[in-house]
Amino acid sequence: MSTTVSLQDKYTRRDGRVFLNGIQALVRLPVIQRLRDEAAGLNTAGFISGYRGSPLGGYDQELMRQSKMLEEHHIHFEPGLNEDLGATAVWGSQMLGLHPDEMNYDGVFGIWYGKNPGVDRSMDVFKHANAAGSMPHGGVLAIAGDDHGAKSSTLPHQSDHNFMTAFMPELYPANLQEFVEFGLLGIAMSRFTGAWVGFKAVGDTVETSGTIDLAREQRPIILPTDFEMPEGGLNIRWPDVWREMDHRLQRYKGFAAHAFARANTIDQIIFDSPNPRFGIITSGKSYGDVRQALYELGIDEQVAADIGLRLYKVGMPWPLEPEGVRHFCEGLDEVLVVEEKREMIEHQLRWQLYNWKENVRPM
Repeated sequence: MSTTVSLQDKYTRRDGRVFLNGIQALVRLPVIQRLRDEAAGLNTAGFISGYRGSPLGGYDQELMRQSKMLEEHHIHFEPGLNEDLGATAVWGSQMLGLHPDEMNYDGVFGIWYGKNPGVDRSMDVFKHANAAGSMPHGGVLAIAGDDHGAKSSTLPHQSDHNFMTAFMPELYPANLQEFVEFGLLGIAMSRFTGAWVGFKAVGDTVETSGTIDLAREQRPIILPTDFEMPEGGLNIRWPDVWREMDHRLQRYKGFAAHAFARANTIDQIIFDSPNPRFGIITSGKSYGDVRQALYELGIDEQVAADIGLRLYKVGMPWPLEPEGVRHFCEGLDEVLVVEEKREMIEHQLRWQLYNWKENVRPM
């Protein structure tokens, strides 16, 4: 039985496997979001803006090449004159719900993109937009291209601490397979928490090509039922005042992100042991490096169980979800954190375990 194969399969196929690169996965992402919304009975649109810069330098070009397909799925791409004007435009997409009589859609999901220096210059918009909130059927994903090795930048850079400063939850896919999956989770998290959600894309993943399993795009996304929302919820509203915005931001949005991450197992125990002694916690591209190192040492899942090794993969580096990481660390003698450049997970781990009971706390 012959199968017709097309170069457009990377965008048109809905099941099976396709071959694509990281930029193409990020172009596929809003299409799948629109289709998932349609299947859920929602009439949504998408809006994308930002500014080019390696490792996302080709994103706008591919969006332009696929403009007809995007228009068919009610997705509009408007490149920004710079990163912060692009972010401001995406912020505007979340204000449409303030005028429901003038809306043609149930919501508009937004995607911002830029390399980390663009994150630097967009921080004022990020802080204000994140505090104001997202639409209940909108949501915003902020894709930051990180260049840890200064491959195409004047300085090495990373976006984790920018997202933390803006109080934006951050997702970090470990490989190409997770790009669309984590993007969908990020938009759903943004809708649930009212926060903009950061998405970290490094050159080592976004500039790779490979075959991915499309079944992961159809995974159910769970909205926590045990999280107590404040009166009026967490999404954008008008009128609003800064005190109430800040109260929602400081007292609710981060904890809502914790609840969402728990419900959807964004952080996972990969290797476990009946008699655990040593744990490794890692995230994103570093997770792939750790797995390669373990492979070269001859340590697979069975060997890890025999020698007392646990491995924890963090999909949301900030804010680190406490229940999962405490369960992972319970009973361990030592924990090694493997992450890039400046510490993010390590400091949070120390904060969460410092006052924990001594009989279960690692050294």
